[in-house]
Amino acid sequence: MGILEVKNVGKRFGGLQALSDINLDIAENSVHAIIGPNGAGKSTLLNCLIGKLIPDTGSVMFEGQSVLGRKPYEINQMGISRVFQTPEIFGDLTVLENMMIPIFAKRDGIFRMHAFEHADNETGILKQAEELLESLGLADDRHQHAAWMSRGNKRRLEIGMCLAQEPRLVLLDEPTAGMARADTNATIDLLKQIKEERDITIVIIEHDMHVVFSLADRITVLAQGSPLVEDTPEKIKGHPKVREAYLGEAA
Repeated sequence: MGILEVKNVGKRFGGLQALSDINLDIAENSVHAIIGPNGAGKSTLLNCLIGKLIPDTGSVMFEGQSVLGRKPYEINQMGISRVFQTPEIFGDLTVLENMMIPIFAKRDGIFRMHAFEHADNETGILKQAEELLESLGLADDRHQHAAWMSRGNKRRLEIGMCLAQEPRLVLLDEPTAGMARADTNATIDLLKQIKEERDITIVIIEHDMHVVFSLADRITVLAQGSPLVEDTPEKIKGHPKVREAYLGEAA
């Protein structure tokens, strides 16, 4: 039994069958990639995994508990965090203040702006935030307003904010979208470091196959809302069904 189990999930939008009979068993402390052509149902599936969408059929269980119908804060409390395609940070706050927000929220269950006034070393929050920034290579930018960061560093900060919540499962939605190759490679290295140093399971949706094959332990390929094939990266490469789905012709 994996940390995340998806059984017979189906989702329809009007006359469109977006997902059909999806089954996943995500192993703990693994990196599982979900790939497929545009319109394959990847984003719909991801939204089902975090409880944002309720499927018409099937179940989604995290550590034996259903995620369906839960509010975002309840999903976070369960130990699930998500990183969106576009970095979601507070541009008018400093890098350090951004990192402190999820630490406050983790401790108190809520964050209020005046909380910064009490974030001295006695609380440990300031120290924890600075240590996270150091581990991410962002310590020198801690007093900079986040709006002025590069896209790659914004993504690095958002991943750090995600880690500050101490999740057991992280869902990454196109984490390298819009990045230059250097920033993409830096993000790959960061995720490899996280995988080695922390007991975290990662599910990633990504179009960049360089990212997928650099990180994934296992890959699920979707096509037209249905599972096409699931296997190791080595066996996915050159798989005739995968080539057909992406190229439109059998290999």
